[in-house]
Amino acid sequence: MKNTLLLFVLALCWLACKNDSKDAVTEIRDSDGPNSTMVRNPASADMPTDTNQLARIVFSEPSFNFGEVDEGEIVEHKFAFKNTGKVPLIILNASSSCGCTIPEWPKDPVPPGGSGVILAKFNTTGKMHDQKKTISVTANTYPNVNTVDLTGKVNPK
Repeated sequence: MKNTLLLFVLALCWLACKNDSKDAVTEIRDSDGPNSTMVRNPASADMPTDTNQLARIVFSEPSFNFGEVDEGEIVEHKFAFKNTGKVPLIILNASSSCGCTIPEWPKDPVPPGGSGVILAKFNTTGKMHDQKKTISVTANTYPNVNTVDLTGKVNPK
């Protein structure tokens, strides 16, 4: 009985640890799109392998506390940044941790030494009490994802 139970547990572990080949990472690796290599590893996308030669995004304020607002208000904040790298900064995407927060980012490359803003709009409808919304910025930087945060308190109606 113990041997049968042991074999069953081992078989279950083997099946649970089986590596599925169709996950999101594999789909990105299999993609041949123009930005797929850069998303996987920005240092390999027809660029120098030295990460010091990549674009660098530096936010002047990586976290913003909007204080207290009433539910239903829309909070807007501009996250200013500078490209301190040696190549143009290309922001591929900016996404938020919640559908209630919408980021807008520059679509054109930001030259070395140049600056720009990411505008975040947080709709507080249906959100109450302490809030923290994270915006993930995907770009040709190392690491390729950087984050900024909106925090504050939403008072119920």
